[in-house]
Amino acid sequence: MFTIVVTGGYLVYTVLKSVRARARGLSHDSLQLVLVRGGIIVAIGVIITAFANRNRNTNPFKVINGLPWALVIPILLMIACTIAISKTTWGRHLFATGGNAEAARRAGIDVRHVKITAFTLCTAFGALGGVFLASTTGGVQLDLGSGNILLFAVAAAVIGGTSLFGGRGKPRDAIIGALVITIIPNGIGLRPSLPPSYNSIITGGVLLIAATVDALSRRRSIRH
Repeated sequence: MFTIVVTGGYLVYTVLKSVRARARGLSHDSLQLVLVRGGIIVAIGVIITAFANRNRNTNPFKVINGLPWALVIPILLMIACTIAISKTTWGRHLFATGGNAEAARRAGIDVRHVKITAFTLCTAFGALGGVFLASTTGGVQLDLGSGNILLFAVAAAVIGGTSLFGGRGKPRDAIIGALVITIIPNGIGLRPSLPPSYNSIITGGVLLIAATVDALSRRRSIRH
């Protein structure tokens, strides 16, 4: 049901958005492209749900199936954050402040308020991430969150396409980047001959490439 509501809602929303933009004479994606893209997302959601509905527990006396909360909660947060930054005045002010705080202040935006609310939300998401991490490790240790946790958190956003210089990014980008960060250690785990240090090396290399592309694209946009 959750998959049908989320993927079906996305498909209906994108179709209506394309039709309304076409009726108003605005730039828009073609209806065929919207249907193909939405159909692919629906198919992916159905496949993931089908695999998740299988029993994942090796204990024969207890069945564990269905979509895990670790997947449902981030998707709901992604949808809520996407609406907040793309459909509200606060979201537009946030991008303006991130792009150029001084220009935003001169335009009449309360930059201090935007920064405080942004850092408050980031802190809340960080606390929620700590709850997820504690749930994964089975408890809370004094060194919880140490090591490469901060590197991976930044890398997930940057690899997904969020600009280190501010003013550009989407919640969807962070989800994509997090998936890339997760795939790297899983792939290394398939090669037991590789030392654990390769995880940090490969992740750092991917982050370096993403940051370089971000810097070059920003320099090009400034020139033009």
